[in-house]
Amino acid sequence: MRAAVVTAFGDPEAVEIIETDVPEPAAGQVRIKVAAATLNPVDAEVRAGAFAGIFGGAGERHGLGWDVAGTVDGVDATAGATAGWSVGDEVVALLFAMGASLGTHADYVIVDADAVAKAPTTADAVHAATLPLNALTAAQALDQLDLQKGQELLVTGAAGAVGGYAVQLASHRGISVTALARESDEELVRSLGAAHFASSDAVKAGSADAVLDAAVLGEAALEWVRDGGAYLGVIPQAAPASVRGVRTGAVSVAPDGARLAELVALLDEGVLTARVAETYALDDAVKAHARLAEGGVRGRIVLVP
Repeated sequence: MRAAVVTAFGDPEAVEIIETDVPEPAAGQVRIKVAAATLNPVDAEVRAGAFAGIFGGAGERHGLGWDVAGTVDGVDATAGATAGWSVGDEVVALLFAMGASLGTHADYVIVDADAVAKAPTTADAVHAATLPLNALTAAQALDQLDLQKGQELLVTGAAGAVGGYAVQLASHRGISVTALARESDEELVRSLGAAHFASSDAVKAGSADAVLDAAVLGEAALEWVRDGGAYLGVIPQAAPASVRGVRTGAVSVAPDGARLAELVALLDEGVLTARVAETYALDDAVKAHARLAEGGVRGRIVLVP
């Protein structure tokens, strides 16, 4: 099979398409034939070497891709159907790919069975592939913030994939959301359910019960949290130090098939919106990385084997 990997860190040209053996599922795993896999900023960070020394260095093979939508192609032969999954099931899943030699940017991928959920019925594989990493990150972040109905949440980077899902999920829970984004994105974030829109120079200090900092503004965003509120970033170990009794931290996404199934249901109900910017063939992964590096992408870039 083909797979997109890096063995030397650098610009988009560092991405290689290699030929490798089709992997075999072990106990508790399923093999998915990939129909679509999202390209996320974390893939660009892996490619550029942002995690070198933490999850292996140059010269080692690093797989790319966390999200997958496709069809169950194989289960552990000793277990038959694994955790209810059978060959032919259409599914979505999140692979925690950090440090893995193969990711979801491939023809086939092995995923733990408990990270898998049935595919949505109202979206094709390309759109479904944008859900796992970004929606799970948003949902798990909101869980950590633990806001109640009627409280005020400020979401930075609200027009992005994580930020957009956070706006929709929080609004669905009855939380009042202020969306921080570019002026050109005001109509978009309001359509996602934001009660208020703001640019960074218009937010008052201490005006929010909590901030979900999807734009990675750090200490600047911390100033917008009321005394004793909560700040949550999206890069583990990068949260600013606590001030004024504000609880600070960062979400570290974890695969969770049951929770992903809940998010799939919300997508089918119209609560969540899957946004695709562009699609590229797997063989054009270098071009896809170059497009992501240009910036200005609204929705996700998706690779289609």
